[in-house]
Amino acid sequence: MREFVQALHAIWSAWKDDTRLRFEGEFYTHKLMTPMFTPEPQPFSVPKIFIAAVGESMTEMCGDVADGVLAHAFTTRRYLHEVTLPAVQRGLQRSGRDRRTFQVACPVFVVTGSDEAELTLGAAGVRKQIAFYGSTPAYRKVLELHGWGDVATELHRLSLQGEWDAMGKLIDDEILDAFAVVARYDELAAALQNRCDGVIDRVMPAFPRTVSKTTITAVLRELRQ
Repeated sequence: MREFVQALHAIWSAWKDDTRLRFEGEFYTHKLMTPMFTPEPQPFSVPKIFIAAVGESMTEMCGDVADGVLAHAFTTRRYLHEVTLPAVQRGLQRSGRDRRTFQVACPVFVVTGSDEAELTLGAAGVRKQIAFYGSTPAYRKVLELHGWGDVATELHRLSLQGEWDAMGKLIDDEILDAFAVVARYDELAAALQNRCDGVIDRVMPAFPRTVSKTTITAVLRELRQ
């Protein structure tokens, strides 16, 4: 993946600087750029490259060669602070770049409503989402960081049996609060701010379908302020 990004930059550089393309790596080789594939000169900078990552090695690579990391929704503030950001920083140090040149983007589960009944209803669906991701061995380390390794084991066992409803019941309020922002409409912007401040640069709230466009607009407007 590191070499893929480097190859992509080499292609963009050949377009922008009108130089001969000569990229030879271990996995990718690009030495031919025909005129029909070369775009007209333009004044814009090259696109930003964001790469999805959860594990430390991939995240560190993002800090090394990418412009940002797309963290997984199945993450917690603690995992971002203790695992993701240190890995990003190691990659940035390797490439000699400043943290201000890099962005952490992350989807965030949202449970919201106007009252407790709506919150409870919304939480049921998010518990199942968290359970689904938690059953995946590749994401086990996120749960283990919080001491929930046994939950990961049981979720995986139940997933192999197709017991999806039972899996959701294993996600108690403590786990739900770690992975999702749970707040009423009027408290949602502040809750998102509290969850993301200092660890997420570009937040992508996963608003439930039941939330009106008016509410979403109001929350986003408050966040931007």
